[in-house]
Amino acid sequence: MYSGLRLGVRAIIVHADRLLLVNAYKPGAGPALWCAPGGGVEAHRSLHQNLQREVYEETGLDIEVGEVALINEFHDPERPFHQIEIFFRAGLVHDRLDGAWTDPGGIVAKRRFFSERETKGLLLKPSSLPRIAFNPPQSAAYDPLERMVK
Repeated sequence: MYSGLRLGVRAIIVHADRLLLVNAYKPGAGPALWCAPGGGVEAHRSLHQNLQREVYEETGLDIEVGEVALINEFHDPERPFHQIEIFFRAGLVHDRLDGAWTDPGGIVAKRRFFSERETKGLLLKPSSLPRIAFNPPQSAAYDPLERMVK
């Protein structure tokens, strides 16, 4: 059995024509990579419950989870790591980022809303995220296997 396979959930949150993104690595641990908030799925909780927990931990925001927008997978061929992520569209229950918030996991130090134009200069995973967020397809999209950014 392959032990490096991981399932994750992420939220595509567009509010006032801006996409919410968080840093992907602990400060100093990797490149300036941005991603949608979310994380690993814990057993015995629904995908929606896992996503609500992860978004709250990483941003301090409560969300309402909508439909599946994207399935993405990425891997590191040099080690046993392969992640499959399910991206859901989500809406905010309240729309203010609390300046006093801190990530209990110590990974997310930056969280910010970006316009579509601002996302063009960012290193993002997955690279299709702005297209899916700002120009939603009629049905869920699939991104083929991408190599992990180091």
